[in-house]
Amino acid sequence: MQLARVIGTVVATEKTPNLEGVKFLIVQPLTKDLEPNGRPVVAADGVAMAGPDELVYIVGSREAAQAMPEPFVPVDHAIVGIVDEVALARVASSESRVEEGAQ
Repeated sequence: MQLARVIGTVVATEKTPNLEGVKFLIVQPLTKDLEPNGRPVVAADGVAMAGPDELVYIVGSREAAQAMPEPFVPVDHAIVGIVDEVALARVASSESRVEEGAQ
C-alpha cells in the first residue's frame, strides 16, 4: 500500500461491463513525509467515497483488481482506504541512545 493524494477525476465514456459505476480518480503517490513521489496515476475508487484533495491508500497490480466490488477487473491501481490522520513515530538515532545509556 502507498499513500497518495487525489488530484483529479477521469471521465470514461466506455468501460468494461464489470467497471460500470466505478469512479476513476487521478492520484499523486506520496512519500512518508507526504511529498510527491513519481508521476500521478489513475486509480479506480474501490471505496466509492474518495474525493478531491483527500489522502488515500492505493494498491497496484493484482491487489488492485481484487480490491474492486467485482474482483479481477482490468485496473492497474485502486483506492482501498481514506486516511483520516498521519502520525509519524520518531525513532531515536543510535547516537542519542548511546548518550542516554551513558548517563
